[in-house]
Amino acid sequence: MRCSTGWGGAFAPRMADESLEAGLLRQLRGIATHEAARGLRDDAAVLGWPLGMDLVATHDMLAEGVHFTADCPAADIGWKLAAVNLSDLAAMGARPVGVLMGAGIGAGRAADSAAGLVRGLSQALERFGVPLLGGDTIRSGPASVLALTALGSVPPGGALGRMGASAGDALWVSGTIGDAGLGLRVAQGGRFGADDALLLKRYRRPVPRLALGLALRGVASAAMDVSDGLLIDAARLAEASGLGVEISGAAIPLSAAARASGVPVPELAASGDDYELLFAAPDGAGEAVRAAADAARAPVACIGRLVPGAGLTLDGVAPAHLGYQHR
Repeated sequence: MRCSTGWGGAFAPRMADESLEAGLLRQLRGIATHEAARGLRDDAAVLGWPLGMDLVATHDMLAEGVHFTADCPAADIGWKLAAVNLSDLAAMGARPVGVLMGAGIGAGRAADSAAGLVRGLSQALERFGVPLLGGDTIRSGPASVLALTALGSVPPGGALGRMGASAGDALWVSGTIGDAGLGLRVAQGGRFGADDALLLKRYRRPVPRLALGLALRGVASAAMDVSDGLLIDAARLAEASGLGVEISGAAIPLSAAARASGVPVPELAASGDDYELLFAAPDGAGEAVRAAADAARAPVACIGRLVPGAGLTLDGVAPAHLGYQHR
């Protein structure tokens, strides 16, 4: 399998800042140690794919001013770039095989910022055991625009998806909801108290639920990750399965920091960037779900049910705001 890298012969003409180019390429070579990356000296990676497995591929972007603030530490941006893509693999029940990064470095960011980006990316990839295979880097104009393609594998026909739920299935979510949304407010100057640093970390350094995604294969009937808000993503999962969904506000898991914030549950449930797993499972599968969660060391909570019809209700009412809408 050949995957474009652009960090070999195609790299040099694209970066006007020669010192930034040389330093960035040197650092990227330091973490791209998988044999498929070929030392980032060729124009493509050559990857031996796991025999008999299906390919799962995802590609997400982060844009400065949209997905991260201008003053966000570069290392946190690098971490989040990897994490949000790996979260997509987790939602499909896929095991990560490798990633390719495309980095448009904004004019306002110098060599130390590029180095921080690589450091954060390296920390995430090392944490989750995923190799960097290649990619491309350019100067992108005033703002940075970053992208990453993540490749994963699943047994044939074993990928999870949004479309498999049935009426009567229970709706579950991992972890806690709303912390990242509060963390965004902290990044924008808001204050909630002693847990502000923890909330900010939940926003800037999400942790993809890879082990839980693997454990839910054969257990969950449908799954996705919570990126734009619990409510809007639950509505999307239900719609993909041709169903409606009922959620209990009291059942939505909240951290102590979120409870202490005073922000209403509907508002927390409409905030994004949690990157928890949201999934449906047959009504009688609760024991299997909890066994999967225990194996993955991931807390889970049953928050509602898939029902015939369409739309979403929270405590019996259709919320006015569900979450972040892409334009």
